[in-house]
This record gives sequence, C-alpha cells and structure tokens, in this order.
Amino acid sequence: MSSEVLENLNIRDILKMLPHRYPFLLVDRVVELKKGESIKAYKNVTVNEPFFQGHFPGLPVMPGVLIIESLAQAGGLIVLNSGEIDTEGKIFLFTGIDKVKFRRPVVPGDRLDLEIKNVRHKMHIWKMSAVATVNGEVAAQAEVAAAIVDKESL
Repeated sequence: MSSEVLENLNIRDILKMLPHRYPFLLVDRVVELKKGESIKAYKNVTVNEPFFQGHFPGLPVMPGVLIIESLAQAGGLIVLNSGEIDTEGKIFLFTGIDKVKFRRPVVPGDRLDLEIKNVRHKMHIWKMSAVATVNGEVAAQAEVAAAIVDKESL
C-alpha cells in the first residue's frame, strides 16, 4: 500500500472523486487521507439538510443510515485513492454492514467526524472499520464492506 498522505481536501476535491451530489454527498472535508489505509474527514450537520423536514419535525435528528452512509462515502475515498485499482468506469457499492452501534444522536450544529481504517481487501472487496464522533463522543460505529464493480454491470 502507498504511504502517501493527502491533507485538507476541500469540497471541490471531493466532488472530483465521489460520484455523489447534493443532497446525498455527505462528506464536506477530508482532514487526512493515507492512501489505501485510512481517512479522517467530516460532515457539517446543518438544520437545512432536507432529511430534517421529516426526521423529526420539531426534534431534528440525523438518520442513523445517513451517518453510516457518511462513513461509507469517506471509506470510498480510501479505495478510490488507493492507487491499486483502475477505477475508470467503476463504482463503489456496499456489500455488507456489520456490528453497527448507535451511541448518541447527531443534531444540527454538530460536526460529524468520520474516521475509517482499511482492515483488509482482497481483489475488489474492501472491509473497513468506521467510527463517527461528535466532540470526541462516539455517535456510531460499524464494520463496512464494499466492492468495486463495473458501472456497465448495473
């Protein structure tokens, strides 16, 4: 694995790498990316997120599945920047989510810090450990598995 480290990637850099777009892009900045190994990123959670209109009116709480999606998108950045796979014409898709735990709600005004580490990968399957925190307190954690597949096969 490459030991190259990228730091302080902004939203323009992220948009060049991930296929997600508003309202489903859930990573705002990459603080540190160790190619093929790990990432530290974050999502600023704001009250104008479209999901807060219905989850829940008068008591906005970020849906747990979107917290996990934030972690998965950050994990995708590890894979897409590993330098080990030709990603042209490919997409990164979930294949499994294990050991999910939600520890605290995430609400508007929180900065959701995302830390993902590559546990292992074989061929085009990647398994990562993922933790989302707010102010150092664990909001969610999971093991995420995903695969790189041809876009044409979908």
